[in-house]
Amino acid sequence: MSTRFASPTSYRVAAIQYAPSLGEKEKNVADLLALVEEAAQHGARLIVLPEMCTTGYCWTTRAEIAPYVEPIPGPTTHRFQALASRYQCYIALGMPEVDTLTQVYYNAMVLLGPDGPVGTYRKMHSYMSEPRWARDGDGGVPVWETPLGRLGAMIGLDATYFETARLAALQEVDVLVCPTNWALEQHPTNWWMARAFENGIYLLVANREGNERGMHFYGGSCLLNPDGSIQAALETGSGILYGEVDLAHSREKRWGSEQEVYGNRLQDRRPREYISLVNNQYLWEPLRYHSLYELGELPQGQLSCVGFLQLGLSSFAASQASTTLETLQNLVRMCIRDNAPACPDILVLPELVLPGPVLLHPATQNPAKEFANHIRTQAIRVPGPETDALVALAQELQVSMVLGVAEHAQGNYYNTILLLDPHGIYGTYRKLHLTQRDRLWASPGNLGLSTFDTPSGRIGLATGYDVLFPETLRVLAGMGTDLVCAPAFLDFPAPVPVAATPGARTSFSFFMDEDGSQLHHLLWRVRAAEHNVYLALANWSQECVGGQANGMSGVFSPNYTNEVVADEDEPGLMMMTIDTREQRTGRRTTHMLDYAPGDMAGSLTGELAYNILDSIPGNVVRAKPMLRKRQPYWYLDIVKERQS
Repeated sequence: MSTRFASPTSYRVAAIQYAPSLGEKEKNVADLLALVEEAAQHGARLIVLPEMCTTGYCWTTRAEIAPYVEPIPGPTTHRFQALASRYQCYIALGMPEVDTLTQVYYNAMVLLGPDGPVGTYRKMHSYMSEPRWARDGDGGVPVWETPLGRLGAMIGLDATYFETARLAALQEVDVLVCPTNWALEQHPTNWWMARAFENGIYLLVANREGNERGMHFYGGSCLLNPDGSIQAALETGSGILYGEVDLAHSREKRWGSEQEVYGNRLQDRRPREYISLVNNQYLWEPLRYHSLYELGELPQGQLSCVGFLQLGLSSFAASQASTTLETLQNLVRMCIRDNAPACPDILVLPELVLPGPVLLHPATQNPAKEFANHIRTQAIRVPGPETDALVALAQELQVSMVLGVAEHAQGNYYNTILLLDPHGIYGTYRKLHLTQRDRLWASPGNLGLSTFDTPSGRIGLATGYDVLFPETLRVLAGMGTDLVCAPAFLDFPAPVPVAATPGARTSFSFFMDEDGSQLHHLLWRVRAAEHNVYLALANWSQECVGGQANGMSGVFSPNYTNEVVADEDEPGLMMMTIDTREQRTGRRTTHMLDYAPGDMAGSLTGELAYNILDSIPGNVVRAKPMLRKRQPYWYLDIVKERQS
């Protein structure tokens, strides 16, 4: 019987980075036991090992891995359990598990404590090779109460699905451990940093390194802080990474910049608006699914130019010798003229461009009340003379525009996003997730999340703060959205630069700037890629009386392939081409033949007859593979209202 230790509020943790040898189980286990004992001797109370670390990862068949699977608990867990008991620590061990009742195999992790196994997590979202031998996890996302706080787990590819970590966060997890075999990039990845930031939790990641069956694993094991920043990282090689956990930090769910608290990561969620994310919308072929009954097909899509206009708060205020509307019209005209002949099909402007998001003069006695009065007294009716003028501008320039306004409707005030085209107001969205500043004057939106079909594709509307909640884009993506347009007024999150290793080749080499550093982590990049949508975000920049914003506007792609990003203090118009066609060639079929497809039975040269609706589109923004591989059966807690 072990002696229980007092529950600490802060403690040391460790992640083991190791290159297991495929099939050399005894060697791997012996090496790992030595590394775990070393970490424990150096004071680590929680120690995480990589995914499948006892056996290696790249197995081709069930028969091949069969000699190496074990039950949990079993012989291998008993050996690590002895160390947990001896050193009064907790060990998270990744290994292949066999269920002795069914003989089904799982990619699993067991958490071992001083008094025995605490619990097991079975990987929920399988990577490409794993269905050859393993079943998807069938136990949900458990969180375990321990003297070290509330501990949870995810494995490998689970990190690319926000739902895994969110389910743990909704159970008040403090530290999420992540054994992984990550082969996508060299540094602590954007995906991991997003999961820590959006949930306000510590994320302790143990990655393997080395080569196995043609796969190269980059290492990058790390401890991420609840704000998504990197506390410690081990870039390459085998070894032990150490860090410190302070439970007070992971239990503080407020977020924002150093100057302003914007709200609460969990309390500001709107679960009733997320209900559709528990539906498996992309189980069926997406083009047929979206064309059912009277819904009509997805718009055909095209190559389009999307632009964003990042406005500076101080320069915008200084230019207002005339009305805010006239200032806005002149700025848009000037930017379009200066960039001719290039011209956006869709132009996204920041949030609250009418009447402007901050006071134009110093507040006197009650800044909050004066700000609320400023917004409410200048809020507009929709439609109204201001929107008529903006529609006229869209017609003059032959562009569609997305912009934010303060709206007054039926006695209520809303932070509203408008989609305008040369013919009128085409789409309206009222902000659902309100910041503390919004709550001074606005009511939560009452129109839900909606999409609008245009020649450029299916467009969803949101604000930057809405996009911070991953559920928002998941719902819009499930509706078939190609492009999310998000006007913003935010001073966070900040990008996280990471120095590049000289000569390193990573999948993010195109984010390198001239001095060799990277915009390594930018949350908007993850938001676009994890939902397979284009994201066009237009933020304010600079500092002004009563507020500031950090810029970083951009257009982000659905699969990390390219992006255009403005600097923090870089006002002006920037543009990027997006492709929303169903196939990358933009053609629904191949060239026409002088006979009907399929007429020549068994022909090697004839064109096969098929219906485009029964195929998976070749364009990732239409195929949405990230949605197709979800496990929505387990996501129900995400749409439940939290009990206060």
